Amino acid sequence: MGKRVLVILGHPSDDSLCAALADAYAQGARSAGHEVRRLALGQLRFDPLLHHGYAAEQALEPDLVEAQQAIVWAQHTVWVYPIWWGAMPALLKGFVDRTFLPGFAFRFREGRSLPEQLLVGRSAHLLVTMDTPPWYYRWVYRMPAHQQMKRTILGFCGFDPVDITSFGPVRSADAARRARWLAQAHACGARA
Repeated sequence: MGKRVLVILGHPSDDSLCAALADAYAQGARSAGHEVRRLALGQLRFDPLLHHGYAAEQALEPDLVEAQQAIVWAQHTVWVYPIWWGAMPALLKGFVDRTFLPGFAFRFREGRSLPEQLLVGRSAHLLVTMDTPPWYYRWVYRMPAHQQMKRTILGFCGFDPVDITSFGPVRSADAARRARWLAQAHACGARA
């Protein structure tokens, strides 16, 4: 029986390598019998700023309410985004800030340092593009954005396991290499 898979495009453009990777993953997952939904953050209408932190409630826009419903629906979530300046795009970070809220993604517990994880039982896969060679990003920069998404965002809320596939360097990749990356994303979707 197939899984419920949510593919989140964290690149602001639908005309990008990330968008093509997201589509390839979704096609692979559908071909394996999974039910797939796609969420393109660049098409959502929301304020990416959490204006008061957790000190005051900020009403969610309808697109964010639907996004939270899709995250709850999904058994497996795929995040496709680029690394810019060593981190995820501001749009993706704003989306996480606005949707992964206390009471939805986690719950603070009186007298405890660590919160209750509210998104347990879900897995995730990160498909991440970068201009930096992936080996350099891993060994020299120590993968700050990978660690942030895997451990301090998704892991903090209960996602486990969280797999990561890096694609790069993008800038120097020819058409044949990009085609191999799309085939790899399709194969990852088929194994979701």
